[in-house]
Amino acid sequence: MTDVIDADGYRANVGIVLMRGDGRVFLGRRVGGRGWQFPQGGMREGEDPHAALLRELREEIGLGPEDVAIAGSTARWLRYRLPSKFVRRNQHPVCIGQKQRWFLLRLAHEGVQFHLDTTAEPEFDKWRWADYWEPVREVIHFKRRVYRCALHELGAVAFPGGLPAYPDWWEGEAQ
Repeated sequence: MTDVIDADGYRANVGIVLMRGDGRVFLGRRVGGRGWQFPQGGMREGEDPHAALLRELREEIGLGPEDVAIAGSTARWLRYRLPSKFVRRNQHPVCIGQKQRWFLLRLAHEGVQFHLDTTAEPEFDKWRWADYWEPVREVIHFKRRVYRCALHELGAVAFPGGLPAYPDWWEGEAQ
């Protein structure tokens, strides 16, 4: 199956914010220590965002629909552009960035076992729980704006009484 790249060069993608009961979120370390990020992945031809979410959840961290509850999603696609050194110009159509639909998932039970090796080429080699805003600092620089937007929008669902306090390092990130 092929990835879906729109006429503007953006690859359709789903992002997963997995939260446990204490408000901390799942972060996976990219294989080889290449940074930390949320599970995410490209949609395939004919696949809707919900189906892509469930497939990526299984492929990247080994969970099934019985392990999570979908609490919300972003209302629109959030986009980021790839720095030119990451654009594969020999690929057709050329992908210049990602457009992502983000989902907030809650663990259905505390006994969940993560499996990072469900595919021949795993995405992650380690995982950890992080404070809600921490992924903004951990993710590669060109994804930070999308992470801020997704966490702000999904935070209204995650924390109906108000968003968690911004950390000291935030330095104006909330604007």
